[in-house]
Amino acid sequence: MGSTSDRLAGAANSAIGKAKEAIGKETGDAELTAKGAVQDLKGKAQTAAGKAKAALGE
Repeated sequence: MGSTSDRLAGAANSAIGKAKEAIGKETGDAELTAKGAVQDLKGKAQTAAGKAKAALGE
């Protein structure tokens, strides 16, 4: 993936993860809360990778 693709995918994963986490907390679903937190972290990592690629000129 290119830097822009990584950043967009990361933002999407982060947003979806935050939504899952919030829904899990509201419904008392610990598993959904945990899955949302993991997906949010994955998104943040993808965004960081995209930023690093952009800084390196890839």
